[in-house]
Amino acid sequence: MNDTKYNEIISISLYLHQNLFKMSNIVAIVGRPNVGKSTFFNRLIQRREAIVDATSGVTRDRHYGKSDWNGKEFSLIDTGGYVKGSDDIFEAEIDKQVELAIDEADAIIFMVDVESGVTGMDEDVATLLRKVKKPVFLVVNKVDNAKRAEDAVEFYSLGLGDYFTIASINGSGTGDLLDALVEALPEKENVEEAELPRFAVVGRPNAGKSSFINALIGEDRYIVTDIAGTTRDSIDTKYNRFGFEFNLVDTAGIRRKAKVKDDLEFYSVMRSVRAIEHCDVCLIVMDATRGFDGQVQNIFWLAQRNRKGIVILVNKWDLVEDKGNNSIKEYERLIRKEIEPFTDVPIVFISVLNKQRIFKAIETAVEVYKNRTKKIKTSVLNDVLLPIIEHNPPPAYKGKFVKIKYIMQLPTPQPQFAFFCNLPQYVREPYKRFLENKLREHFNFNGVPISVYMRKK
Repeated sequence: MNDTKYNEIISISLYLHQNLFKMSNIVAIVGRPNVGKSTFFNRLIQRREAIVDATSGVTRDRHYGKSDWNGKEFSLIDTGGYVKGSDDIFEAEIDKQVELAIDEADAIIFMVDVESGVTGMDEDVATLLRKVKKPVFLVVNKVDNAKRAEDAVEFYSLGLGDYFTIASINGSGTGDLLDALVEALPEKENVEEAELPRFAVVGRPNAGKSSFINALIGEDRYIVTDIAGTTRDSIDTKYNRFGFEFNLVDTAGIRRKAKVKDDLEFYSVMRSVRAIEHCDVCLIVMDATRGFDGQVQNIFWLAQRNRKGIVILVNKWDLVEDKGNNSIKEYERLIRKEIEPFTDVPIVFISVLNKQRIFKAIETAVEVYKNRTKKIKTSVLNDVLLPIIEHNPPPAYKGKFVKIKYIMQLPTPQPQFAFFCNLPQYVREPYKRFLENKLREHFNFNGVPISVYMRKK
């Protein structure tokens, strides 16, 4: 792909990303670390979407969610804690995320903590926000008694005018804040959004998942470092490609239980597992230099057991040394050997760093989603498969002969087929695999697990 074409694609992707919420207002929640931003965010969206912990700096990437008040809907962005001038690699990246969120927002909630009082970091954030030509709401959190309400007066020194006192842990005071917030938001047309397909990007820590999504959308939305475990939450990004709109879900790296060091990582891994359970297609990103190891296999079988569409992305292929003429074919052969008998899975070799074949990966994922949602007419199924079954009937079992009379696809989200016969209990697993292979051979279910059921006629 030439540079001009690539830049054109990036421009289109960036335009689409920047216009994700063009039909609703955006409200960004900012502040220094550990003032209660994520607790407030979870309360407004009425889900535990962001990880909440007493440890400073738990939130790293931006979270998006939907909320409404007095019949007015708006989108929320939860940001990591802002720490100006920090040498910490994560905090420097978090600051970029906060500044991007401020740029995207129509209004800003600046949250401070009454327990700590005014800090130098609060003053840094206030200096940043005084330059912003948007509504800014100073919110003093953890005010749950009269004494703390008196202590909140010192926040006038930040130079942002009046403030609101709340306790995000129990919702106290949020009503007055939200009344003022929705009144300040510009009028925009709200459009009911359909549930979009979800493509989860999963894999081991540091395999390149966040970098992959950043490369696709053309901006550094997700924090990327060389440190494994940078991403902690599962975060959605709307994306439109090949005329098809869907949510890309970035997830924390999944590793063995024995390697999970603390509660934060435990919750991050659980969020990633939940992202797999609730997605339509899993893009399993693996590091080519590490191979298709046991943990990547575990992730693959987790997706397969949940009957999700699957695409395997072999990242960092550019770092593999001694690549011969048949190295890709040999690498594919080794992967398919490990995933037997479910070998009908697309494998795409990519380099996120060099932006090689990243759009091919998405195109393949879209095809897998279409395969997963494919519905085949009952008449077509029977016309194609019954003659094959007649020539290759199930083996006799205990002197009993099985006769399959009728086939239909079940009305389920993923491909499931019922074969009606006289003696379903006598049909063994090898013959069910034969039927599955014939379905794949004639109806292209590449990347999608198929379920075959034998039912009494």
